Amino acid sequence: MNLEEPTNFSKIIIKAITKSVMAFLLSYFCSMNKKAILGLVVALLIPILCYLVLKYKSDRAVDMPRKYLLDTVVTKIVKGKETDDSIWHVTKNIPLVNQLGDSVHIFDKQGKIFVLDFIFTSCGSICPRMTGNMAKLQQSFIRGGDVRNKIDTSIVQFLSFTVDPERDSVATLKNYADKFKVSHDNWWLLTGSKDSIYKFAFEELKVDKFSMEPISPDFVHTSRFVLIDKDHYVRGYYNGLDSSSISKLARDIGLLMLEKDKKAPSTVFRQIIDLSWLWLIIVCAVIFFMVYLSGRRKING
Repeated sequence: MNLEEPTNFSKIIIKAITKSVMAFLLSYFCSMNKKAILGLVVALLIPILCYLVLKYKSDRAVDMPRKYLLDTVVTKIVKGKETDDSIWHVTKNIPLVNQLGDSVHIFDKQGKIFVLDFIFTSCGSICPRMTGNMAKLQQSFIRGGDVRNKIDTSIVQFLSFTVDPERDSVATLKNYADKFKVSHDNWWLLTGSKDSIYKFAFEELKVDKFSMEPISPDFVHTSRFVLIDKDHYVRGYYNGLDSSSISKLARDIGLLMLEKDKKAPSTVFRQIIDLSWLWLIIVCAVIFFMVYLSGRRKING
């Protein structure tokens, strides 16, 4: 027996009932006077309007992480009015090599949020603490209820750049990663050209502008974690040694997960259709209204 037959049969029954109800409502609607029609329209619109207002208010109430690194402001004329459009810096996708020896571009994992830091394996001060804190952040994405403690790698890609690539070989980075029990699926420790890494740090991320400690152009030693969104815009700088700052980073990751793609088509209409509870309220309101009108008609003879 085809397991899909019950589902298909249910769909046929639901469609048949829906058509019957719609035919009844249409015939009843045609027999109604103008006041009754107006009342029915109001009964239908009020729940939908309440939902849209609440959704609009809740969306605006969320304080999303702001964008950093403004490239320029372009002035445009839109419908006869002058408006300013901010052009934010899109982070460059540079090629490096990860701890597994794979040649990669840092944003190869499309559709993810990125968390970056800069370390070197022989560091005896802040780097081990930063890596330990990032490891805890990675572990926080363990799927709920997964007895194997498998990390959900579909959300965030962690990137750690060595600032000492002459000594931090692929094998050295792999050993360092294993020491901190790094999951290689969504955390790359990267090495390559020192010039490329340093240009990336100073020109693409401006880490020296958003660092608590002074950074030498000859050695990128900073406690900053950098948050980059799916479109490769910088969305935050955090102290990788401070628990409250890391908590804010975790919160901001959650907010970026919920951020809408402005280029994508609106799904509001689809969401309204999918709100079965809302339609149940509307159907109940319509039935109540029809029963009420029928009672009034009988009273008025």
